[in-house]
Order: sequence, then C-alpha cells, then structure tokens
Amino acid sequence: MNSVKNFRIIGTIAVIILLGLTPLAFGQENYTMRVITVGMCAAIAVYGLNIILGFTGQLNLAQGGFFGIGAYGVGLLTTDYDWSFWAAFCVSVIGTAVIGYLCGLIALRTKDEYFAIFTMAIGFIIFLVISRWESVTHAHSGVNNVKFPEGGGLIDFESPTAMFYLVFAVLLVCVYTTYAIRRSSVGRTLLTIRTSEDLADAIGVRVGFSKQLAFAASAVFGGMGGGLYASVVGFIGPDSASIDKTFEFLMFILVGGMGTVAGPLLGSMIVTFLFELFQDFQAYRFIVLGPIIVALVIFAPRGIVGYLGGFVDRRNRRRRAEVARGADDGPDSTGGSAPGGTGDHRARTVADGVDSGVGRTGGSPSSEETK
Repeated sequence: MNSVKNFRIIGTIAVIILLGLTPLAFGQENYTMRVITVGMCAAIAVYGLNIILGFTGQLNLAQGGFFGIGAYGVGLLTTDYDWSFWAAFCVSVIGTAVIGYLCGLIALRTKDEYFAIFTMAIGFIIFLVISRWESVTHAHSGVNNVKFPEGGGLIDFESPTAMFYLVFAVLLVCVYTTYAIRRSSVGRTLLTIRTSEDLADAIGVRVGFSKQLAFAASAVFGGMGGGLYASVVGFIGPDSASIDKTFEFLMFILVGGMGTVAGPLLGSMIVTFLFELFQDFQAYRFIVLGPIIVALVIFAPRGIVGYLGGFVDRRNRRRRAEVARGADDGPDSTGGSAPGGTGDHRARTVADGVDSGVGRTGGSPSSEETK
C-alpha cells in the first residue's frame, strides 16, 4: 500500500511539473496556451465535484450552475459596474459559497438518486435565471470584454503565459487542498459517509454537517473556476452554466478517477484536448467520445489514476508472493537436516522409521508424518 501511495504522489507531482513547464513548449502559441488554461479552469471546478462525489459519494449535478455563477459574477461586476477583477472574484466566490450552502440545506435532505435529481433541478434553475433575466445577465447576448486581473504594474495578465500561471497557482492550491482533505480526519469522515451513512452516524460522525461542508466546498471550487474562466475567455454566455457543463465535469472526473488527487487534473486536460481535436465535428463529438467513456467505465471504473494505482498494487503483490515462495523453497525449508523439515527428506525419514519398526529419536512417527 505504501508503494501505491508513493506512486500516486510521485505521479501527481510529475503531472503538475509537466503542466507547469508547458509554457516553455507552447509559450508562443496563444491558442494552445488558452486551451490549456481553460482546461485548468475546468479542473478547478472538477476538484470541487471530486470532494462531494469522490469523497462523500453524493452526485451533485448543479456544479455547472455554480461554475456559471462564478463566471457571471466576475463578468457582470467588471463590465457593468466597473469593479476590479480581484474584488469581483472575491465577491463571486463568497456569493457562490453562500448560494451553495443554502441550496445544500435543502438538497441534502434527500438521498441517492433523489439528491442527484434535486441538484440537477437546481442547476437548471440557475441556467434559466441566467438565460432569461436579460436586464441583469444580458441573457443570450452574453457578457463581453471581461477584465483581466490587475497586476499592479508588475505583471501583465493580458499575456497568455501570465494568465496561465495565475490559474496554475490557484489550481495548485486546489490540488493541495484536496490532498490535505483526503489525509485529514475530515477526509476520513467523508470517506466513511461514502461507505455507509448509517455506520458513520453510529460511530458519532456528524453526517449532515459534514455533507453540508462538502457541498459548500464543492460550490466554492466551482465559483473559483468560473470566475477565472470568465477572465481567460473574455466572453461568457448562458452555456457557461448549462447542464451540459455539469456533465462535462462529470466526464472529466470519470476519466481521471474519482476520489483521487491527480484524477480531476488528468481527466480535465485529456478530455479538453479531445474536445479540441474534434471541434470540427462539434455536433458529433459525443458519438466518438461516448463509446470511449463507456469502455473506460467498464474496464477501468476507477479512472486512469485508479487503474494505474491498481496495476502497481497488483504488481507489488505478485512480487511479494514470489519473494515468499522463494523463502519457502530455500535450503533451510526444503532440504538439509533441520528438524521438522518438509519435502523428500521427511518422507525418507518416516519411511526408514517404519521399515525398521523404530521411530525417530523420541518415539514412533506421528500421524501427521505418516500421512
């Protein structure tokens, strides 16, 4: 188990380092840098989904709506009200947390499929408000010219590379937060709830409060990803809060691996690039990607990271079994004159004792030996 844990930690660090070095390879290609940065914005929201789904086992289908709230909060405050990006970002994240907490108070009174249906209804209501409340959200006209973050004269965030590293820094915070939660008593509490709510309640876990915190944290991550996405893209429309966005996030976490630290990041980047690869076939991309996802769920239900971790675990078990067999087959256990040895030597000793009518020193052969 320690080797699997080390493999996952090393793998996560390797993925992060490779991602952090991408500007060295694609720094001059603005479009590629933008695609990578958008993928990281999505990964931030997926890490939120990982907390409520991967750790707690609650299928939250409102994550796209919270992503849209964060995006529209930053977009509207920076364009219609001329706020700075940082002020708009902080207010949007706090507002998303409050809305998520209030929605969770009601949603978490339901369980299983009813919870999923209820949260999907919440996401759909958020989408309807954004797409129909034209006097506030501009409806289908969207929001144009969302401000870039202010660098205080030190950093120009209009540069794709600078924006990349800003989103990358926030993503690192999300990755570390997920890692810290997983290894903490809070994470063990959430995993216990995922295993059995009745068991968790029986051992004194505050199930309702823990689920409420997980739901609010999920909304916060969604709002953070949406706020950064609005600034990276510069334009947002109702599609940013659609149900399709939620299912995209769900696809990312299924591909990468639920309940893992590196899974949301790996799944988000892989599927984002697959979407770009099939962008000329926008209406048909799910025809191609659908069977891939189905095959992945069937043959690697724990995602890419879970599958690789299981592969390493199986290999280590085989290695330990081979070492154990090698120890059993050594000279001290298979031959020689050690008392109580096994193999041909024991058979010969017992046979000699029987033939001579006299057992080994200390008496006649035992029933185990004659067998």
